[in-house]
Amino acid sequence: LTNACLSGVTNFDLKDFEGFKKLFHRFLQEKGPSIDWAKIQRPPEDSIQPYEKIELKGLPADVASSLNKLAVVKLNGGLGTSMGCKGPKSLISVRNENTFLDLTVQQIEHLNKSYNADVPLVLMNSFNTDEDTKKILQKYTHHRVKIHTFNQSRYPRINKESLLPVATNMGLTGENEEAWYPPGHGDIYTSFFNSGLLDKLIAEGKEYIFVSNIDNLGATVDLHILNHLMNQPSDKRCEFVMEVTDKTRADVKGGTLTQYDGKLRLLEIAQVPKAHVDEFKSVTKFKIFNTNNLWISLPAIKRLHVKNAMDMEIIVNPKTLDGGLNVIQLETAVGAAMKSFDNVLGINVPRSRFLPVKTTSDLLLVMSNLYSMNAGSLTMSPKREFPTTPHVKLGSSFTKVRDFLKRFESIPDMLELDHLTVSGDVTFGKQVTLKGTVIIIANHGDRIDIPAGAILENKIVSGNLRILDH
Repeated sequence: LTNACLSGVTNFDLKDFEGFKKLFHRFLQEKGPSIDWAKIQRPPEDSIQPYEKIELKGLPADVASSLNKLAVVKLNGGLGTSMGCKGPKSLISVRNENTFLDLTVQQIEHLNKSYNADVPLVLMNSFNTDEDTKKILQKYTHHRVKIHTFNQSRYPRINKESLLPVATNMGLTGENEEAWYPPGHGDIYTSFFNSGLLDKLIAEGKEYIFVSNIDNLGATVDLHILNHLMNQPSDKRCEFVMEVTDKTRADVKGGTLTQYDGKLRLLEIAQVPKAHVDEFKSVTKFKIFNTNNLWISLPAIKRLHVKNAMDMEIIVNPKTLDGGLNVIQLETAVGAAMKSFDNVLGINVPRSRFLPVKTTSDLLLVMSNLYSMNAGSLTMSPKREFPTTPHVKLGSSFTKVRDFLKRFESIPDMLELDHLTVSGDVTFGKQVTLKGTVIIIANHGDRIDIPAGAILENKIVSGNLRILDH
């Protein structure tokens, strides 16, 4: 398998191949589901701490000494294709012309200036995002934040039938354009180590990394969690903290924490036997889900990597290429390694720390007056009476960012909105206000223009612009 045309292979590519070979061998050996459902238990009470308890401890006078032991890692391997954008997702504008990357840099720069600290930003890129990201990084040269990058591995997609790589050589263009993939964020441990950056940060006195998805606008450095980590007795130091938050009906597919074989363990929907999927999705049995905001000890990552003791389940992700060929890609998730670390902890954080922007429906929320922005951080406006986020569902005419922006002359006032559904060819004039539940449905061939200054409260607007009370 690995002899599939290794012409022009660098040392680094060989490390990728070693990693892939290991993963592929494991994939061939493992048969059936990786978990025994009967062994799954609820996590013990003390294994998931409420954030309020950690916050009560307050902050020490010298926050800088803790910050100086931290590096922030953002997962930056994804493209903006699902939102109709070319290039890295982190370069999409989300608020006042600021991109995800701009906001991240502003947040960390603000920390460094406020506390006279030196928190570096580390971006884990993929071969899809590396070049474009590096070009843009030049604009932050004079910001008070050191920025490092390293690349995720590049693994070959496998033909579902023959189990052989689709690639004919190491190239990334032409017929090989779809032959490679970055193998999920669980690859962070290996690629971080291989890049030499892990050792560099340890040598600089860094002890923890705070890892999160770059599109989660709620994932800012939390000083209370950092303080909690730094104040553990040295023999009981937490090596791995996962931020979880309460599940709502919108989060039923999110991974959850369970007790399994005496260890706290992340359980993802892909690992659940089909007969138990409904039970997994239940909000009553599994009350929390993983936000993918993680605090991980750098020396522990090094120890586990050197011992080859990082145990993560394989996620088999089936894909169909443009030409119709069915392939599989083998991936791992960063949170799945939790069970390999010592003294692990879940912290049940407020929902505000989970604000992902996956779709233009999410984008509408973060662009609106529901949030105010300060030093790159978004917070729910104090003018909103309920701290819950409205449920927004925009139809397929809004999927691409470009189309979405054309349909709003200005972003509506959504301070009192609970639910918005929009379907079909709909546009919004300037200074529209949406309150309560608003449903706007343009039938096929019809178009609805919501006039400038309109106030829609508990309304259903249909086909020919009849506005009905909801």
